[in-house]
This record gives sequence, structure tokens and C-alpha cells, in this order.
Amino acid sequence: MTAPVAHPLRVAHEADWQRLESILTIAERRGARRLSDDDLLALPILYRTALSALSVARETSLDAELIAYLEVLCARAYLFVYGVRSSPVKRIASFFRRDWPAAVRSLWRELLAATLFLLLGIAAGALLVMADSEWYAMLVPTEMSSGRDFSATPASLAETLDASGESEGLAVFSTFLFTHNSQMAITCFALGFAFGIPTLLLLVYNGSMLGAMAVLFASKGLGLQFMGWILIHGTTELLAIAVAGAAGLRIGLAVLFPGEQDRVTSVKAAGRTASRAMIGVVLMLFLAGLLEGVARQTIGHVGWRYGIGLGVLLLWTVYFGWAGREAEGREREGRDQHAR
Repeated sequence: MTAPVAHPLRVAHEADWQRLESILTIAERRGARRLSDDDLLALPILYRTALSALSVARETSLDAELIAYLEVLCARAYLFVYGVRSSPVKRIASFFRRDWPAAVRSLWRELLAATLFLLLGIAAGALLVMADSEWYAMLVPTEMSSGRDFSATPASLAETLDASGESEGLAVFSTFLFTHNSQMAITCFALGFAFGIPTLLLLVYNGSMLGAMAVLFASKGLGLQFMGWILIHGTTELLAIAVAGAAGLRIGLAVLFPGEQDRVTSVKAAGRTASRAMIGVVLMLFLAGLLEGVARQTIGHVGWRYGIGLGVLLLWTVYFGWAGREAEGREREGRDQHAR
């Protein structure tokens, strides 16, 4: 990184900034052990000097490039001076203990919107099919229906919900359902940059398929069984889709409403939060696949299916709502103190 074009504040402190940047580069690339004793002693002093310069730059409303340069430099120094350097295993543990749930919590508005549009799709699909069964073929792809339509008998539909022995057709359907939902989650995130509109439409469409199928099974007297069959893995899979949709919406909103930042900076910040959330979505889809391929095919009791599905949803709610809050609060308090 290079400092912006000459400015009086930069002229006065350029040497200190360059030395701080050189020390940080060595530490980041080769480790702290490569630093000399003089560099280690100078690092906190140089960091406070840069932090003071950043405060002056902000208060006097200096040019944005200088402020951005100092913000990045101070952030790098803060992470080295006050951050905890740990092994890859500890970093992974920290991600799941703090970073991922914190990222999802920061998306709570977008997650609420994504969930509402998913539920809206379920309601719309159900109402359309209830009004006219012809809508079923329009909403549910042939690969997903695979004989599950209004011409099927209650016995044949009940067989698809049976855990006693998975038929070849049910195996194909399960594979398609998992693949479809995985692709849906990734696409919801990837298309978020288009102002979030494709993301919302995909959420509605995905929900409409579920609503249409629910009406089909309910019309054959299998509504409760179908919902139990879906819930055992669907609470995880649909939540993953909602989180992916929320991540996509965050990027779309950053494009539309960058705020005080320029649009590129706003999108970059949104992308960092969204990408952390999406890394966890991959794990959620993997766990949903396990629940779908193992638990759903070995547990046939409807009550147990409901219990497991709702229990898993409760665990996700507790995890995303409270995991890492204490550490997050300490870190925020530390940043505020040093910023002052």
C-alpha cells in the first residue's frame, strides 16, 4: 500500500507511517519473530502516533484518501498490537464460536426480509394450487414432482414419506431436492449485487414450490406427515437459504444505498460480512444433507420428525442469537477505547 499524494499531515509524519507499514509487512509475511527489538518497542508508539493523526484527519475533514489510508494502517497495527495470534485450528474454532454467528446477527434485517419473502412464496404457492391444481405443474419442476401430483393415490404418496425402505425414486428425489436447495442458496447470494431483486424473486419461487407440494399432500390427507418429512431437515436447509438470501440482500443494499462511503467501499464492507455468513451456509447445507440422508430415512415416527426438526431450529436460533456475544462486546469496547 502507498500513501496518498502529499499533504501537510503526511509530510509531518510520513517517516513514522512508512516505518510502521514496513514493520507490519514484515510481521504479517514472516512473523513477529523476524522483528528486531527496536521494532517491537517502536510498534505501539508508532501505532498511537498514526491513531492520533487519524483523529486529526477526521476532525479537520481532510481528504478521503488520506483518511482511508490511515484507517487501514491503524487497523493493521491494532490487529497486531492487540489481536491474539493463534493457530489455524484456533482460528477455525474462533470463526464458528464468534465470527460466523456475529456475521449472521449483523444481517438480522436482511434475514428477516429473506424469511418473510420465503414465507410469502409458501403462502402464494399454496393459495394458487388450492385455487387451481393446474398451477402445481407450473410451480413444481418435473424432476421434483416425479409422479407426486394430483393423479397419485394417497398410498403411493405415503410411500414416498416412509422411512422403512427408501425406494429408488425417493433417492432420486432426495438428491434433487438437496442439489436444488444448495444451488438456490448459492444463486440467492451470487445475484444479490443486482439490487437484491433476483434474490427476492428466487426466495418467493423456492417457497412457492414447497407451498404447492404441501397442498398436494394435504389434499390426500397426508399434510402432517409431509410437514414432518420436510421439517426434519428443512429447518436447517431453508434457514441456510434464508441466510444466503440475507447475504445477497446486504450486497444489493450496499450497491443501492452506500451511505457516507463511496459505493465501492460500501460493497467491499458488505461483501466481507456476507462472505463470512456464506461460509457457514455451506456447513448448514452439509448438515441438512446428513439429516436428509440419514435421520429422515431412519426415523419414521411423525412426532420424532417434528421434534428433531423444531429442536434443530431452536439450536440454530440460540446459536445465532447468543454465541460469541461476550467476546464481541469486549472487542467493540476495546476498539472504542483506542479510537478515543
